[in-house]
Order: sequence, then C-alpha cells, then structure tokens
Amino acid sequence: MILQAKNQLTLQEFLNLAPGEGDITYELFDGQAIPKMSPKFFHAKLTRVLLNLIEQSCEGKGEVCPEWAVGLTRRGRDWMPIPDILYISNERLPANWDEDEACPVPPDLVIEIISPGQTFGQMAAKAKDYLDAKVLRVWVVDSKARSITVFYPDAAPQTYMGEELLKDSLFEGLEFTVEEVFQKAKIPLDAQ
Repeated sequence: MILQAKNQLTLQEFLNLAPGEGDITYELFDGQAIPKMSPKFFHAKLTRVLLNLIEQSCEGKGEVCPEWAVGLTRRGRDWMPIPDILYISNERLPANWDEDEACPVPPDLVIEIISPGQTFGQMAAKAKDYLDAKVLRVWVVDSKARSITVFYPDAAPQTYMGEELLKDSLFEGLEFTVEEVFQKAKIPLDAQ
C-alpha cells in the first residue's frame, strides 16, 4: 500500500505523517510514502552477520546501524530511504552527534539485501541513486545468487561469489568471502 497524497509530499510532511499500521515502515520516494519490505528470517540473519562484520572492523571510527533512515536527494527531490545497514564514519558525522533523527548526511556505506518481490535490477537502480546522492559505497546482497555486488562511484560494480575475497578500502583490514557470510548466517544452499 502506498500512502497517496493529492500533492507530492515534502520531506517535512513525510516526517509529520503518523506511523504506519502495525510494523510497516515507509520510505519517501518521488513524493510518496512507499512501504519498505518487511524482512524475513534469512534477511534478518544476513543483516546480523554483516552488521557484526562491519562493526568489528570500524569500532571507534563511526556508526553502524540497521534500518536507520537517511535524508538524501534523488534527482533534485527529497528522498528518505531506510537501508538495511548503513555505516557512517566520524568524518561525515561527528562522534558526538546524538540526535534521535534520520541520518542527516550521506553515509559512507549502504547495504541493501534483496527481499522476496524485489529484483537485482531494482536494487542496482537504487544503488545508482545512492551513489548519485554522495554515498561512497553500496553493497547489494542477493541470497538467491549467494552474491554481494559492490557499487562504486568511480568504477564498474563488482560481484563477489563463493570463495572470492571481498575487501573494501572503506574498512582497513576487513576481508571475508561471500560464502563465509552465508555460512555464518546459516542460509541453506537452496534458499529461494
């Protein structure tokens, strides 16, 4: 269900909306409040494993948060996505920032995990929007393909699978294989 407005919602109007029904979370996209896909079990387990990996690598260097809305611009309009995980360094958001609000600046990293009903193409388009909004890196996790595709602002995306070692210059010393992530999350090989 999309919360339709006669006119396009501004960011402030979106922020003033009453919370969704039940546990529905909305993202602001092209002036409309769009429901975010509710994560399922495999999605939640992958989120936990990736969150722990990033958290261990950047301790004291920034914040790693699941499901934290971020205020960005998309094609000249307000956009408020809720990435599955985001990392923001202390250089982009000071360590002493303590407001209970959406992330006010583009994060260093956004991780999106493809949910049932979403396609890789949709996530690739969203990754481009993130990069255009000055996010430094986007990881798209595909549990069906058992892959992580890394999108860069200045290079072609790179897809990692199986025992390929994923290293990212955002996280000095962090390296892992995609298969390690899926094994730690205990995602069965035949997960669909």
